[in-house]
Amino acid sequence: MKFGYWTPVYGGFLRNVEDEGMPATWDYIRQVSTLADGLGFDLTLVPELYLNDRKGPEAPSLEAWSLATAIAAVTDRLEILTAIRPGYHNPQVTAKRLSTLADISSDRVSLNVVAAWWAEEAKQFGGVFPSHDDRYVHCTEFVDALRGLWTQTPYSQHGEYFDFTGTVVEPKPARLPRIYAGGESEGGREAIARFADSYVTHGGTVAELTEKTADVNARRQRLQGAPFDTIGMSAYVIIRDTEAQARAELERITTIDPHSPGYASFEEFTKHSKLDVEVSAREYSVGTRALRPELVGTAEQVAEKIRAYEAAGVNLLLIQASPLHEELERIATDLIPLIRDGSGEAVVDSVQMEA
Repeated sequence: MKFGYWTPVYGGFLRNVEDEGMPATWDYIRQVSTLADGLGFDLTLVPELYLNDRKGPEAPSLEAWSLATAIAAVTDRLEILTAIRPGYHNPQVTAKRLSTLADISSDRVSLNVVAAWWAEEAKQFGGVFPSHDDRYVHCTEFVDALRGLWTQTPYSQHGEYFDFTGTVVEPKPARLPRIYAGGESEGGREAIARFADSYVTHGGTVAELTEKTADVNARRQRLQGAPFDTIGMSAYVIIRDTEAQARAELERITTIDPHSPGYASFEEFTKHSKLDVEVSAREYSVGTRALRPELVGTAEQVAEKIRAYEAAGVNLLLIQASPLHEELERIATDLIPLIRDGSGEAVVDSVQMEA
């Protein structure tokens, strides 16, 4: 099992808690990044959102690509999984940007291709917002273009969304950046099985993930000749000395405030997505259905649950926790060694946040 975490570009993860002590600033992101790198975390996901869907559209949020470059410069080991919505980028510039970022990071950069879901954001920032199933045609053409530009000089492509001739991207990355993507609809799963190396998904129960991993791996086997190398799942983690303490923290973060500005995106998300499970408002207290896996309890209890997900085919956890600087240290010290007992070695250094 690999352990990754979400970079908190929006000042935290909780819709019901206004101030999590996680400001949306580079200073905080830098401290979390160097802490996690020293603690031995494998990966950080840098989400791309131009509006803040956790704290409300008028709250500050940081831009993913600037952060990814800065994180690469201050870390040594982390894989930097940068999200991208093709509706806000063209593949030629993206291929050039990623080649440069691959050089800065010593080939630690990878790409999470995301079909956009927020109509208001697209309206404000000029994003292309196709219909649901057409978004995956858009994503497929985008990834095809990136790989062509990284492997051929010059490269031309003539598609429905991207049309260019004789484009040169040099230098090329020494290693092709890994492509991650996630989707739940029929069209989404089929497209991702065609173009992605790794599959990532919102949180779910063990039964849901067992079905999902079997389905997407079978599709990729059919389309690319091999299953996905990585199946990642988002999960909010709460570990405490006792289960009662963990449950008390869960109650605190899910006590719904009907006036919370973070709920502005709830109906937008459900309206413009084809989800395979129903999402409750309480569960939406944390994004990406990260509460659904119920990774809440003592370290031993949570480790047992994680082993069940591992058996279901999940081999990457994308962790959310609050406040992140405190919880990453707790997870690295108390939880990860239990999972890696006998199968890997947890690197846990004594790393402190800067004052």
